[in-house]
Amino acid sequence: MNKILLSGVKPSGELHIGNYFGALKQFVELQDEYKCFFFIPDLHAMNTQKDPKAMQESIINIVLDYLAVGIDPKKSVIFQQSQIPAHTEATWIFDTLVTMPYLMRAHAFKDAEAKNKDILVGTFNYPVLMAADILLYDTDLVPVGQDQKQHIEIARDIAQKFNNTYNTDLFKEPKEYIIENVAVVPGTDGQKMSKSYNNTIPLFADKETITKKVMSIVTDSGEGEPTNVKAIHLLIKDKDYVENLYKENKGQYKALKEALIDDLDAFISPMREKRAQLEKNKDEIIKIINEGTIKAKEIADAKLLKMREVTGLLLV
Repeated sequence: MNKILLSGVKPSGELHIGNYFGALKQFVELQDEYKCFFFIPDLHAMNTQKDPKAMQESIINIVLDYLAVGIDPKKSVIFQQSQIPAHTEATWIFDTLVTMPYLMRAHAFKDAEAKNKDILVGTFNYPVLMAADILLYDTDLVPVGQDQKQHIEIARDIAQKFNNTYNTDLFKEPKEYIIENVAVVPGTDGQKMSKSYNNTIPLFADKETITKKVMSIVTDSGEGEPTNVKAIHLLIKDKDYVENLYKENKGQYKALKEALIDDLDAFISPMREKRAQLEKNKDEIIKIINEGTIKAKEIADAKLLKMREVTGLLLV
């Protein structure tokens, strides 16, 4: 039986090519190797998203993004977190085992505290809900970057604490799946591409937007080459093509940017067109979400029932 892999992309705005090369591309490739669950973490998004209409649009948009890049609902389960009450009930059960000092070590809490923010209970409790997301599905692997490794460690600790407290082996201890050799995608300013830096190239951008974004890339040079431009080019074209192109156009930054514009548009356009087609049939997207959620709910509910049994909540 294939190992179980689970991941989710929070509905928090427009995806960019950094998201694609850092995660989504690998999700698509992993579908044939693992039993995959890809979910919409809308309960997590509630910590920042307070506009109901924007929330609904974001949920639909994440599924459109999943499908457009090649996640196949026939191979993978796509589901909506909030429509499965087991996630929140399991979180509460775990809450009764986890201490506040332990959660105060979490990066999200420490970051918020360092910025003197009013910290929401949802932000503080974020890692416990994430543990429930993972543990309910007997997840073996969770694809993450190095900066998110702590979340999986917390899920493992909670699985161990539950199993030890109730003398059971109910929960499998998940492992982080660190995707090796994923290049850090530089943004238009040379920093890591990130929405928070406002330096992104949208994943489904039209050619006009691609042109505007590429032309704004900071051209720090290395031996007559615009290094940031070349780094993005190497993600979408093979090395020999890129090396020859940059050798033939040494020092011609405008020509190299124009070549990147054409190659990026050729790379993005099939996904952009597929997404535009899918967007025309919102009912089909909702159907895909609902069908995946039914499948996921059956698994989560079965696990929750066992949690109730071993904790004494279920009268027999």
